[in-house]
Amino acid sequence: MTTQELVTQITKKQSFLCIGLDVDLDKIPKHLVDLEDPIFEFNKAIIDATHHLAVGYKPNTAFYEAYGIKGWKSLEKTIKYLNNNYPEVFTIADAKRGDIGNTSTMYAKAFFEDLEFDSVTIAPYMGKDSVEPFLAFKNKHTILLALTSNQGAFDFQTKEIDRKELYKHVLETSKTYQNSENLMYVVGATKAEYLSDIRTIVPDSFLLVPGVGAQGGNLQDVCRYGLNDQVGLLINSSRGIIYASDGVDFAKAAANKALELQNQMAKILIERK
Repeated sequence: MTTQELVTQITKKQSFLCIGLDVDLDKIPKHLVDLEDPIFEFNKAIIDATHHLAVGYKPNTAFYEAYGIKGWKSLEKTIKYLNNNYPEVFTIADAKRGDIGNTSTMYAKAFFEDLEFDSVTIAPYMGKDSVEPFLAFKNKHTILLALTSNQGAFDFQTKEIDRKELYKHVLETSKTYQNSENLMYVVGATKAEYLSDIRTIVPDSFLLVPGVGAQGGNLQDVCRYGLNDQVGLLINSSRGIIYASDGVDFAKAAANKALELQNQMAKILIERK
């Protein structure tokens, strides 16, 4: 998917909502558990109920890998269902991979060619040769961890090196990578006060922003400092949407939560014109 196709969906749906499909069998409705593939059935119901409100879906691969081959099969079925039925939706493999050379190339092939995701999250700690293999794929996007929403982000990401925070070095250096136009960045919603500085470094890039809702991030603050001319934000919500109910009405409840966020986003987009 091209960036312009993503922007077109944002404009059409008046939404920049991404829904995280982080499926925990201990949390899904009990009536699904005995089905042949409860993870896929849960995802399918959520997707069918919310696809008109969201522009992206983000399965966190750990929630599938934890269930072994069955979980990976559920992930395969989920991404295939999205690509076949809602190809306009942007898909993110939240895998946080990061290795060098041929290993990165193989990771990229796994997510971009085999599973056919539009994007994948990448840890930048190993530098250029761990990132550029992902950037080599046409119309695919590499989402670099820049400033994350967890408390541990302060261990390294905000530490100063030569009087500049490490996350700023990451942003600036990544712009020198080959095919850097295919980069997006993860910035946690709980770090909204940093967004002004981030936008001075990457004014035109899309930012994937987790942490709105359950983790305490504020949508209005993120938009105040993070929006650009093409919107440039994908706001992710996972638990707050997909676990809105653990009853038979779970998909409808998820749609209602997604609608609340989409309405807020539509209002923000109207007011900024």
